[in-house]
Amino acid sequence: MARLTDEMKEMIQSQQCFHATVSRDGVPNNAPKRSTRVFDDQTLIFNEGVGGTNYRNILDGSRVCVAVVNREILDGYKFLGTPEVLTEGPVYDKAAEMSLKIGMPKPKAVVLIHIEEIFTLKAGPTAGRKIED
Repeated sequence: MARLTDEMKEMIQSQQCFHATVSRDGVPNNAPKRSTRVFDDQTLIFNEGVGGTNYRNILDGSRVCVAVVNREILDGYKFLGTPEVLTEGPVYDKAAEMSLKIGMPKPKAVVLIHIEEIFTLKAGPTAGRKIED
């Protein structure tokens, strides 16, 4: 599994992340997930609030691609991974508590994204290249 660096973690914390999935029929979907955050060095997490298209795609077996970019410095990352859906248990409970504390409804689920590959989105000749583990 790929590992997040401190620079990647800071960018995830400070910039908007967008999640892409694909339906069983191959139709792509991309959506902002403002609750995206770092769970550990190899995992991202987000609260699924609405249960929309990306969530249905995940339930149908789609992998997830998360992109984050800092336009001011023309840098960013793409994370590819396998999702794990949680609707109960300590991780879900803690995430639900966080949502309620900031005035958001209790999430339908919490999704862990186990990162398998990381690519650079830095502008220039290295754009799109895989970052080796």
